[in-house]
Amino acid sequence: MTTTILIADDQPMIRSAYGMILGAQPDMEVVASVADGATAVREARRLRPDVCLLDIRMPGLDGLEVTRLLAGPQAPDPLRVLIATTFDLDEYVYRALRHGACGFLLKDGSPALLVEAVRAVAADTALISPAVTVRLLRHMTDAADRAGDGRRGAASAGPDMPGQPLTARELDVVRLVARGRTNEEVAAELHVSLSTVKTHLGSVQRKLAARNRVEIAAWAWENGVCADQGESDGNRQGRR
Repeated sequence: MTTTILIADDQPMIRSAYGMILGAQPDMEVVASVADGATAVREARRLRPDVCLLDIRMPGLDGLEVTRLLAGPQAPDPLRVLIATTFDLDEYVYRALRHGACGFLLKDGSPALLVEAVRAVAADTALISPAVTVRLLRHMTDAADRAGDGRRGAASAGPDMPGQPLTARELDVVRLVARGRTNEEVAAELHVSLSTVKTHLGSVQRKLAARNRVEIAAWAWENGVCADQGESDGNRQGRR
């Protein structure tokens, strides 16, 4: 199947480069390439691309507002948004996380990483630029703790504790997802099939009412689930 992509960036050279790289892939099609946020929202809603590749800083509506409108909590049928940024630890990026972005790609990354990121977003199989995304989630949680607001994760929009508890195996999967593992890596580490991992993730997403993989990871960091990683590593095989 062909993955359709919308590119939004105010720099013509960036749009052209992304278009050439992605358009050269046999399984990808760039359906729109726009220079501002308002046009990005209009074209994304009209074309419903599989992936919206957005810059943060654009005239008019910036990439943060575009992300909120296309992927945020109020979006009736959210689209998948991949943020391309030159800033890997920036207030803007935190807001993009809260607005529903699936992940982040640094603009100085390789063409191969760009292609891999778009494929991962389309398939929802991995956190994008996991080193960046995991660091951001940890930073957001630590900042909320330092603020002393009485609960973890006030800086994030991830779900609260679910009404229906996660199983021990689902928590194992969540911990690994929160640390940036792909579905294939989760399956290998837990010694289960890929289809089993996908089943667990589907169940977790329903229980948490999470829109995407990043929200699952955000929930894990907010609620201290990742702190139990050592216990999980030691006991994982006993719960197979």
